Amino acid sequence: MSAQTKIRGILFDKDGTLLDYDESWLPVNRELARIAAEDDAVLADHLLAECGMDPVTGHIIPDSLLAAGNTRQIAEGLVAAGSKVDMIELTIKLDNLFANAAEFSVPVTDLAAFFGRLHGRGFKLGIASSDNERSIRQTAQRFGISEFVDYIAGYDSGFGSKPEPGMVLGFCAATGLQPEEVAMVGDNNHDLHMGRNAKTGLTIAVLTGTGSRESLSASADHVLDDITHIDALLPDLQPA
Repeated sequence: MSAQTKIRGILFDKDGTLLDYDESWLPVNRELARIAAEDDAVLADHLLAECGMDPVTGHIIPDSLLAAGNTRQIAEGLVAAGSKVDMIELTIKLDNLFANAAEFSVPVTDLAAFFGRLHGRGFKLGIASSDNERSIRQTAQRFGISEFVDYIAGYDSGFGSKPEPGMVLGFCAATGLQPEEVAMVGDNNHDLHMGRNAKTGLTIAVLTGTGSRESLSASADHVLDDITHIDALLPDLQPA
């Protein structure tokens, strides 16, 4: 980031960044495998393993399909791994599953307080997720942050998919910011590479998702335990 550039906007990934990935998504992953396997337990375990999750331990491989893919990509991967469900039908079922899962997701912190602090300092705030837009909006509503969020984009919002730069550029268009005035925050390399591809001023990785310090450090300007540590960077990020 140039010494002359002030960060004026922060764009957050959702799952693994605002929401604790293990607490929120491991049960959902098991359910999506059950749906894709049509209740065949052996096939369900095979589908999980092929898409990046150890069916016994729940460990997610960093940057695997379940860690970073959008609904359509996950459905395609499940079909390629052996699901007999039609891909379009499976995509619709998974989108509905993910939207309903918003009601059971676990935040990494008090999101309303956190977003309220950042909003109070004048930052433009956005959420860019590989989930569908309906699920993101339900999550924002549930945790009381809708009033602080200037922009929401999912894989189906028309801005393209991660790691393409479209979601970041959409945030810039919605807020009047330049990419170098934006910090991209996420838990996997799809998020960070999206930021790099859009030429954001900062890329910030957090360890509440599927990535590790080792897998994320090459693409991140900062690797933080969770989003609350962004507050410690605020003197450097504070808008003019």
